[in-house]
Parts: sequence; structure tokens; C-alpha cells
Amino acid sequence: MTSLTFENERDASRWTLRRGDDLVSALDYRDDGRTVAMTRAYTNPAFRGNGYAGEVVDRAVAELEAAGGREVIPVCWYVAEWFDAHPERRGILQKRSA
Repeated sequence: MTSLTFENERDASRWTLRRGDDLVSALDYRDDGRTVAMTRAYTNPAFRGNGYAGEVVDRAVAELEAAGGREVIPVCWYVAEWFDAHPERRGILQKRSA
């Protein structure tokens, strides 16, 4: 079995998971230098049901946490639900002003 490769494709503004040459899942984003809006999580239909969307979000959040200096805006419903399911990772979310 081929392992998964995770990559931040900055020119395309997306993180990807690939199995060999096959795109398994992608997470689109917009980065304005302060915040990263995660706009769409997508899994190729042939690979759905295996947790790959969650995996690409997890790895993207880990990359942002390690780099520091950015807050996440979960525009995509899937990303918002992922943060709901992982409250320990919410420290990277953009703080809402009162």
C-alpha cells in the first residue's frame, strides 16, 4: 500500500493528501498574512469514507500551529465541525471581537 503524502501547494492555495499520483483529499484556503480562511475540504469520491478530509485538516492545522503567527477562520462547514470535534485544537481559531 502506498503511503499518503501531505503537501502545502501554496501556488494553488491548498493543502493536499496524495496516494502516489492520485489526489485523495484537498483543503483550500486564503491566507492574508494574519489569518488563514479554510474555505473548502474535498475528498475525491473514490476515497470517501476513510477519514481523509479529517486527516488533511488535522495536518494543515498542525502545520499552522508549528509555524505560529496565523489564526484560522473555518469558513467550510466541515472544518468548523472538525474544530467542534477537536476542542483541544481551538487555540488557533481567530478570536471573535465582542
